[in-house]
Amino acid sequence: MKNMDKRELQDAYKQRKVIGGLCAIQNTVNGKMLLAAVTNVQGYRNRFEFAKGSSGCIDLKLKADWEKFGKDVFEFVILEELVKNDLQTDKEFSEDVKTLKEMWLEKIDLDVLY
Repeated sequence: MKNMDKRELQDAYKQRKVIGGLCAIQNTVNGKMLLAAVTNVQGYRNRFEFAKGSSGCIDLKLKADWEKFGKDVFEFVILEELVKNDLQTDKEFSEDVKTLKEMWLEKIDLDVLY
């Protein structure tokens, strides 16, 4: 019975929707943000929350402001999500996410980026 439960869990994991996209770690004091094109939005959010909980910094680009203002001024923002379709390879999905970031870089003020 235990093996069937494990198999069911594996099947459910394989059938889950994979959601990637463009995320930002935003400094609420100065408005600056770090853009991240990721193939797993929830995984990146978890990494951010873990960094805040452990007082570690999620990215070296943020380190100076993380230490200056404190971890609590940073928030996780999803700018746009993409759902991986069943026919896409991991590489194709990753390329789509990178393209999404490039499109956003064309329409935002680059001065607000870390």
